[in-house]
Amino acid sequence: MSQLNGCVPPHRFLPYLTAPEIEALPDKANTVIVLPIGAIEQHGPHLPICTDTAIATEVSGKALAALPESVPAFALPPVWCGKSNEHIQFSGTVILKADTLLRVLWDIGESVYRMGFRKLVLVNGHGGQPQVVEIVARDLRAEYPDFCLFPVFTWGVPNRAGEFLSEREKAEGIHAGRAETSLMLALTPDHVHLDRAVGEYPCPHHGLLTPEGRFRFAWLTHDLSASGVVGDPQGSSREEGETVLASLVEGWVAALEEIHRFRMPVPGSND
Repeated sequence: MSQLNGCVPPHRFLPYLTAPEIEALPDKANTVIVLPIGAIEQHGPHLPICTDTAIATEVSGKALAALPESVPAFALPPVWCGKSNEHIQFSGTVILKADTLLRVLWDIGESVYRMGFRKLVLVNGHGGQPQVVEIVARDLRAEYPDFCLFPVFTWGVPNRAGEFLSEREKAEGIHAGRAETSLMLALTPDHVHLDRAVGEYPCPHHGLLTPEGRFRFAWLTHDLSASGVVGDPQGSSREEGETVLASLVEGWVAALEEIHRFRMPVPGSND
């Protein structure tokens, strides 16, 4: 069989199970299903267009490999294409409209529920679509009251990336900067081209309005950057990426263990 599972252990890759095996799984209500969600979009002149999909898939897969066997959890194949229309002016970008992505995620979620599972983790690797992922999770929760959904950014668990970033990179580096570049050097070094890397930050905006933050304006990437990079990948290294990767995997193992234990709070209960 071809290696469809990537870095996910074969016994934790749901598509390798047969229908009767899925029917017979014990405690499906507390079995964690992991769905990586990525994008195919430009990441400047130095990173491959699969960056967001690779990060979401590899980080969650390595976390499943490190997860204690006592925690039942399975991965689905990634949703490799996302809402990336902010990169529409750059080559290499494949775009799903927001309503298309919403429908795809809804249908996958319903399918997971129909199998008898009640915990679905939406591991989103692309910063341009958290709102869509969160809407799907909330709406599926409203439709199926015993369905627990967890829409989480890949980088949302505790990790060490911030230790290597300048204050400006922390504040303004949102795409193809140092953290992503170092991590990709750890995951797929043959496809990272540091000799082509450039750094670029948005032009300063004075007053309340900013590209990101509490009071923002709608933007497309070419409004902020000529290269497609919004941040600075200079200083990235594979060693740094290995440190960040290990911390992300550790954070996701802890998150998956907590999700396995999670029970929806009951209002008025002190338990």
